[in-house]
Amino acid sequence: MGAGNKSVALLDYGSGNLRSAQRALERAGADVEITSDFETALNADGLLVPGVGAYAACMAGLKAVRGDRIIGRRLAGGRPVLGICVGMQILFSHGVEGGVDTPGCDEWPGAVTRLDAPVLPHMGWNTVEAPADTKLFAGIDDDARFYFVHSYAVQEWGMDSEGSPLTAPQLTWSEHGGRFLAAVENGPLSATQFHPEKSGDVGAELLRNWMKGLA
Repeated sequence: MGAGNKSVALLDYGSGNLRSAQRALERAGADVEITSDFETALNADGLLVPGVGAYAACMAGLKAVRGDRIIGRRLAGGRPVLGICVGMQILFSHGVEGGVDTPGCDEWPGAVTRLDAPVLPHMGWNTVEAPADTKLFAGIDDDARFYFVHSYAVQEWGMDSEGSPLTAPQLTWSEHGGRFLAAVENGPLSATQFHPEKSGDVGAELLRNWMKGLA
């Protein structure tokens, strides 16, 4: 363990490449614990929620370890959470996949739907369009490329920030067949559709930027 390093709980709920995320966080300077324990995930400085595969399966696994409650409790206390790939998607109201409409964590209103593109999945490196006052992408070149692997995404932001307990969102977009959300920054809750742990130096810089916000 590094002296003074921030602690990050990497939520193990049966979905996600935990080891690559662990290595990336450790390279960024975090002390990482892979865990499904409620209290450990609740009390770490930061919580990372990974996710790969089907939306419904991810939600089932998340609820099995009370991950939805962990996320809600952390956000109520202003404690940082970062979702990656399907770990971003499950933060929205619901996901529609294979004709099945599955409720999500509902931290953000919106639907995860299939991309309208000639080639799926969207797999490989792509640029993003981040807002000027972003913290996640601070110091990262506008033409930097991040690694994506997905066929579904949030393609419209339907959030009315009035009445939301979180701050006004900062939205980062990308394109594959049409525009989709590549990242969201919303107070203590952040998420990326791409995989920072597979995105080389720019992904490592993004994780370091996120860790700067850990208490």
